[in-house]
Amino acid sequence: MTYEVLARKWRPRAFADLVGQGHVVQALTNGLKRGQLHHAYLFTGTRGVGKTTLARILAKTLNCEQSDGPTPTPCGTCSACTEIDNGRFVDLIEVDAASRTKVEQTRDLLDNVPFAPVRGRFKVYLIDEVHMFSNSSFNALLKTLEEPPPHVKFVLATTDPQKLPATVLSRCLQFHLKRLLPEQIRERFRLVLEAEGVGFDEPSLALLARAADGSMRDGLSLLDQAIAFGAGTLAAEDVRRMLGTHMGDLVPALVAALGAGDGKALLAEVDRLAELTPDFAMVLAELITLLHRIALAQQVPETVVEDDPESAALRHLAADLPVEDVQLFYQILLTGQRDLPLAPDQRTGFEMVLLRALAFRPADGPAGGGPRRSAAPPVPSASAAPAAAVPTGGASPPAGARAQAPLPGAAAAQPTPTPAPRSAAQPPAAAPAFAGPLADAEDWHRLVGTLPLEGIARQLAAHCALVDWDGRTLRLALAPSLGNLRVAGAEQRLGAALAAALGREVALCIDSVPASAAVALAQPAGLAETPAGREARQAAARVTAAEVTMAQDPVAAELKRRLGADWVPGSIRPLA
Repeated sequence: MTYEVLARKWRPRAFADLVGQGHVVQALTNGLKRGQLHHAYLFTGTRGVGKTTLARILAKTLNCEQSDGPTPTPCGTCSACTEIDNGRFVDLIEVDAASRTKVEQTRDLLDNVPFAPVRGRFKVYLIDEVHMFSNSSFNALLKTLEEPPPHVKFVLATTDPQKLPATVLSRCLQFHLKRLLPEQIRERFRLVLEAEGVGFDEPSLALLARAADGSMRDGLSLLDQAIAFGAGTLAAEDVRRMLGTHMGDLVPALVAALGAGDGKALLAEVDRLAELTPDFAMVLAELITLLHRIALAQQVPETVVEDDPESAALRHLAADLPVEDVQLFYQILLTGQRDLPLAPDQRTGFEMVLLRALAFRPADGPAGGGPRRSAAPPVPSASAAPAAAVPTGGASPPAGARAQAPLPGAAAAQPTPTPAPRSAAQPPAAAPAFAGPLADAEDWHRLVGTLPLEGIARQLAAHCALVDWDGRTLRLALAPSLGNLRVAGAEQRLGAALAAALGREVALCIDSVPASAAVALAQPAGLAETPAGREARQAAARVTAAEVTMAQDPVAAELKRRLGADWVPGSIRPLA
């Protein structure tokens, strides 16, 4: 007896069998009940979600021989229904647009449209991957699509509707099929396995459902492969090995080492991982997925279900990692995916992505790492966020303590600095590097010029305008559009540098001015010019002066005259 693969054997035969597409089924069912039949339907969605299957079911509803007309519940047993299921119904013309891109082929197809159906009530043209048609083919289809004979229905399917001309889209009734959730795929797997008499455990279903990536067809193919791999049964460890994710606790251990800021432990975990000769690009993708799930668990704990094979690790990491670290690691690793193919080899690129995440980790402990911090509330209120204070003397503060600045975009809280012991990150008591008062914009510009800052901290200082300095509290203003500069580590470094330059405690308070008050050059309206704003203004003035000089230069004018040319706008640059 010939074996039939699960993806074909369990292909839905009626609307009721479709999983996760209730919104489309309801619209089509109501239309069939009311006799509101459109002449052209467009089904969109990613691969394996049921576009072609839905088109075949629609063909059965239109041509079922057990009903007097179109019905939302075809019998599935008449000759029309069985022939459609088996791909042998003469009035269902299935076309793969990817293999029929020539306009002559499209015209040959459409030449038969005027002829009446051979067997059924309607001729149904199913054009799969219709976005692969050429412009000429779309033009040939357009007139027929607009005014087809009453006995013809068009069903178009595509994974990329953006490539369809607007003239085609406007003539179709469009339905978007959703990607399936892992829970929906898992429940379908359970039904299939119980009907097939295949033993399984819950973790194996969860792993396969997640690997299906929203596609039921891909999921059933993976399920078929897993049954063969496990010799007729499903076990989580076998599924991990089949999927290439048989790394046990190695991926969570990598995240734990990142969270601890322990470079030595991190590289030791990479060594353990390398012994399995993995695809490091796949491991990086798993790390990103795990960080996403940790972030979900931190914000919405009920997303971690009990039968998840990684539930214990997820809960532990979600409680142990600060929420801001999870977000930072996710962003750095996501960017690292783009850079990984450029590395000399995969392992080198993978290690550098992890070390980059470690290097940019907010520094709140001793240099080179420190005790792991407890998780902080994800969104502290503005009133509860004290301004970053940088004291200058005494003993070290308790481990894990850190000052926070007001949230970007919110009104800054009035600082209430109190004397505190000096931490390892604070400057020693020494003669101030900045001599002079701090009373106006000129003083602020000179002060910023003396600060030994780099990177984001330097940019933050340069884009802030002086609001007030009373000898203890330094109030600055920053345009809301530059809120991305307000990284906790950058504010801490700026506060420490200011305290060292001024030779005293500094309570740093950065206000975010209203969006309506922001003007050009990132300068808050009504406030003093920022150092960055001044630099940009002066640079623009130098460019203008250079353009005027070129316009007045007789040699340049003669050159333009002889060549009949002109200067490319924006190409003139002043000498350094």
